[in-house]
Formats: sequence, structure tokens, C-alpha cells
Amino acid sequence: MSGARSGSDAERAGRMVEEVLDRLTASGDRAAVEAAEELVRLLMEFYGAGLARTMELLGRDPGARAGGVREALLSDELVAGLLVLHGLHPQEVPERIARALDGLGQPVENAGFDAATGELRLRTSGSGGCGCGGSLAAVEQAARDALACLVPEVTRVVLEEEAGAPVLLQIGAAPPAASGTCGRPPAPAAW
Repeated sequence: MSGARSGSDAERAGRMVEEVLDRLTASGDRAAVEAAEELVRLLMEFYGAGLARTMELLGRDPGARAGGVREALLSDELVAGLLVLHGLHPQEVPERIARALDGLGQPVENAGFDAATGELRLRTSGSGGCGCGGSLAAVEQAARDALACLVPEVTRVVLEEEAGAPVLLQIGAAPPAASGTCGRPPAPAAW
């Protein structure tokens, strides 16, 4: 019965799009009509790409068990993003945060999510933020990017350094202002 309902909902939505476009056309505002038609075309491309990706993932291993197919769909950024967009993603916020952070490729851990404010606190672990794999700002931006589509409930990311983490000191030539070279490399020392 839900299949019949989905079909009628899709037909109703299609008719509503046509009605809105007809109203815009009747208004005589050609720029608005062109913008609306472009928006519809872009949305069709977006959803078409999601459906194509879904079909590709489903066709990779026709004998795969349902759990494997489900995991492939949930691991795909485009498909998972569409599921989240429509409130269809089966995982709760903490699971989606963990999934996004696992795919980050940076040593960070969830230090707490405040659902009321949308703030996610992350803590560096291992070598993250020490200059070995990127600055704290780069790690924070990578986390924001990873969370953007999968966990829109996260509206702010705060990266905390791991307590007691050693501080990396950069040893090198003096800054240009201190050496008097105005941005040129310092001259080699005379021995």
C-alpha cells in the first residue's frame, strides 16, 4: 500500500510543480520563469545523480545480502546526503557523527554534541593538530566538510587539543622581520 501512496504523492508533487511554473508564466516575469525552470532542471539532475548512484551501488554485487547493500548505500556521500535531506536516514545523530568522523582520515574524537545549540566538540588524538598532519584549523575545516551533508544538525564545530598533548616547537630561521632580510632567505652563515 505504501508503494501506491508514494506513486500518488509523486504525481501530486509533479502537478504542483507544473502549477507553480504556470503561475509564474502567467505573471509575465520572464526572468522568474527562467530561474524557476533552471532550478527544476538542476534539482532533477541532482536527484537523477542520486538515483543513478543508488542503482550503481545496487548493481555492484547482485547476490549481496541486504545488510551489505544497506551499508553501501549509507556509506555513499551522495545517497546518504539525500536520505538525510528527506529525513530517511536510518541512523540517529550520534551514529552519523561517528560515521562522518570515521571517514575523516584525521585523528579526532567526539568530545560531546549539544543538540540544543548544534555544537559538536571534537578533541584531537594521536598526531592531529601537531603540524604532522595539518593545522588545527585544517582539521577543523575537514571535520566541518565531513559533517556538512551527513549531520546537518551540527551547526558549529569546536576543536579542542588533547589535554596533556605535547607542544610541537618549530625550529628554523628567524622570522624575516627579525633577520632584517625583508622576506628573503637569510644569507648562509660565514664559518
